[in-house]
Amino acid sequence: MPAAIITEPAELLAAVNQQKRMGKRVGLVPTMGALHEGHLSLVKRCTSEADFTVVTIFVNPTQFAPSEDLDKYPRNLERDVALLNAYPVDVVFAPSVETMYPEGASTSVNPPAVATSLEGELRPAHFAGVATVVLKLFQLVPADVSYFGQKDYQQTRVIGDMIRDLNLPVKMQVCPIIREADGLALSSRNAYLSEQQRLQATALSRALFQVKSLYDQGESDATLLLQAANQTLADASINEIDYVALVNKQTLRPVEQVDDDTILLGAVYVGSTRLIDNVLIK
Repeated sequence: MPAAIITEPAELLAAVNQQKRMGKRVGLVPTMGALHEGHLSLVKRCTSEADFTVVTIFVNPTQFAPSEDLDKYPRNLERDVALLNAYPVDVVFAPSVETMYPEGASTSVNPPAVATSLEGELRPAHFAGVATVVLKLFQLVPADVSYFGQKDYQQTRVIGDMIRDLNLPVKMQVCPIIREADGLALSSRNAYLSEQQRLQATALSRALFQVKSLYDQGESDATLLLQAANQTLADASINEIDYVALVNKQTLRPVEQVDDDTILLGAVYVGSTRLIDNVLIK
């Protein structure tokens, strides 16, 4: 049976509350659409664990800076719904911007401390926009469990701390990164890459996994490991690097000595396309 497409918040909340009254376990998969196998892995996990699955498709303007790619971000609701209908998804929530942010709306969430570094330094308003829209979705879909991808690792830490700090009654499941056969992490923005840039972009995952390999061989000095990663990127002519960082996977603070609680995160430009990726050291 095809998923019901809902655009109005009140209708969505009523549908979810009806399921909750029946004792059903509700799962939520928030997305911005332009779905790929990474998103669909979240959907597959949710539909296998929950009795009632809601997938949201909303390109959230408040997490984009004026100079970013809000206007060209890929949107194809018909295609996305067709992909979702291959799974037992119950509801697709696809609201308009005006519905999510009515005229006069001015409330926002001040994100937790883990939002201040890395992406937070480079995109100062980004995580306030993320935290605000996710909290709104949690209000409209009072789910038992929500599903997010590891590729946006700092985002998962922001949302996890928000859930903890605001005592939100929802569990978060972080699901593994889905990669192409050559290692490139799946991303909606990969569609921007030319064939040559697509090949060049594989250097990011290659650099990250090289660090993991060196750590597995016994190297733990963060400076030396980051030098190796940066050299791999330079060899691929990736010269615009926002960051390559070894940080504690909970606090996101930089480490000098790498251990099993470290994560390596990278953000680079290939052409005009910004790509992010990460690898857990353990």
